[in-house]
Amino acid sequence: VLLLQLITLGGSAQMLTTSGTKGNILTTNLAGALAVMVAIYTAGGVSGAHLNPAFSLAMCLLGQLPWWKFPIFVVVQTSGAFISAGAVYALYSDAIWHYSNGTLTVSGPRETASIFATYPAAYLSLSNGFLDQVMGTAVLIVGIQAILDAQNKGIPKGLEPVAVALLVFSIEVSMGSNCGCPMNPARDFGPRLFTYVAGWGAEVFRWVKGGEGFGGDSI
Repeated sequence: VLLLQLITLGGSAQMLTTSGTKGNILTTNLAGALAVMVAIYTAGGVSGAHLNPAFSLAMCLLGQLPWWKFPIFVVVQTSGAFISAGAVYALYSDAIWHYSNGTLTVSGPRETASIFATYPAAYLSLSNGFLDQVMGTAVLIVGIQAILDAQNKGIPKGLEPVAVALLVFSIEVSMGSNCGCPMNPARDFGPRLFTYVAGWGAEVFRWVKGGEGFGGDSI
């Protein structure tokens, strides 16, 4: 999760702090998708690359992961996301403070909170935001299961992470405009908690509309 978020949040930070001159929404989405690939190659042989509490929950429901492991996975996933947010902040601290004119805000023309977490578009209602996340996460889980299903057309051995990265990218570019396509509670809550303690304040936990959701998704 730490590697996943280092690349994902780093792509968001590079785009936002340079006002789009060294990145755009496409490069940010690509960074998020490739981050999934790197993370799966790194952790796939150890834990099966459980990078997302929603995925871990689905595996528990399908009987492929013991329930007693679920809370442990969630804590570790969220902790990894929190630590990676701190690492990205350290890496881009000068850029963040320069871009924000010395004020850490969640909304407005110089907001920087969306580097770390996703925020709803100005038009989005709470119910539509809920549907957005349920639908996007469902496509992710079903897609992963299809890729790993031995009865389907087989993915060449060793290329499964590439297929999952392409799945993530397809979701990003088709379902990302409403709220940034997080699809991962740990990916969103861990960095959001970091921004709360790092100086952005309690506003990071409110339904703040108008953010661009630059945080990007992760599996």
